[in-house]
Amino acid sequence: MVRIRLARGGAKKKPFYSIVATDSRKRRDSGYIERLGYFNPVARGQEVRLSLDEDRLAYWVSQGAQTSNRVKQLVKGFKDLSIHEKRA
Repeated sequence: MVRIRLARGGAKKKPFYSIVATDSRKRRDSGYIERLGYFNPVARGQEVRLSLDEDRLAYWVSQGAQTSNRVKQLVKGFKDLSIHEKRA
């Protein structure tokens, strides 16, 4: 089964996560099928906190991929944010 989840990168005490589509049996940071975006929880100033390819995410979900709880929260926040940006 394909899962959409976070893969950790970055240095010690400075996490950086890739949002990836991967086989659910693989380890967290091992190889993945496709990188769909990234999440930077320690972003400051003008740095981008969340970047996501919504078309590819929709494709994987349509193919039966399941998202992790954290990715669900991030996607929901991303969609809310993008709606507000379009109105402004």
